[in-house]
Amino acid sequence: MENYDYHHLPHMKIQKKSKKTLWTTLILTLFFTIVEIIGGLISHSLALLSDSAHMASDVIALCFSMIALYLASRPPNKHYTFGYLRFEIIASFLNGLTLIIISIGIFIEGIKRFIHPEKIDFQWMMIIASIGLIVNIILTIILYRSTKEEHNLNVKSALWHFFGDLLNSVGVIVSAIIIYFTGLYFFDPLISMIIGFVIFTGGAKIVHESYLILMDAVPKELDLEKIRSDIRHLEGIEDVHEMHLWNIATDQYSLTAHVFIKKNDEPLTIIKTINQMLKSKYGIIHSTIQTENPAINDHADYIHQAQMQ
Repeated sequence: MENYDYHHLPHMKIQKKSKKTLWTTLILTLFFTIVEIIGGLISHSLALLSDSAHMASDVIALCFSMIALYLASRPPNKHYTFGYLRFEIIASFLNGLTLIIISIGIFIEGIKRFIHPEKIDFQWMMIIASIGLIVNIILTIILYRSTKEEHNLNVKSALWHFFGDLLNSVGVIVSAIIIYFTGLYFFDPLISMIIGFVIFTGGAKIVHESYLILMDAVPKELDLEKIRSDIRHLEGIEDVHEMHLWNIATDQYSLTAHVFIKKNDEPLTIIKTINQMLKSKYGIIHSTIQTENPAINDHADYIHQAQMQ
């Protein structure tokens, strides 16, 4: 029989709403990707083809997100003591990179189309773009509602994918109308490049947010020095040091700290007081506090520096 550490936190997520949302989104996206690739090839529209490439990347991104959600629901074990929550962040990072790569591909193809414009089948372009607009509106609404009910960086990254698709569909329709009335075919790659920039912005944002979590940076919504000050001002505490604060996943924080306690105070009582304050004020429920007594623990240099400040 295997022995596992006792965990007062499950280090796992059971997000039924997010799973249902991503399955619905994946099926609809896969269907429309096939339709749009065919339509783009028939109409010779770069705007449609760039959107179909983006939709194909959405399918891959959603597959990553589904894997992340199922892994996140698995409990921790002796090899993965924090569970599999970090795969959610890895998947989001890869999804963001995919968005950036797709947008760069759109820019390159757009420049080629400016140099060598192609004639576009207006009728096919409008039909496929209109269907795409309806599908993307539905998917964007579904994903947006899901992000309001359950905070998940994967669903958020998927929302950025489909927000980009929604803009692309609008752009394709506007481009088709302009081309129909003016005959200026350069609007097709121009609209694509504008949308590519929007997609790039969304991808960069997701990559940055994922990168900060992967690097164990202090969550942007929390102030480390403010938390340190609040701990220091609790009764029985002289100083706080060796303090670390990071995200395990998008909505799970971990904190560790060493605290100097006054000579006659009870360490277990102080730890309980700190944990209660962290939970009630900052929503931090996973904390590891080590109490130290300057008379016992060897921190002479640190104490001297603290007294000099």
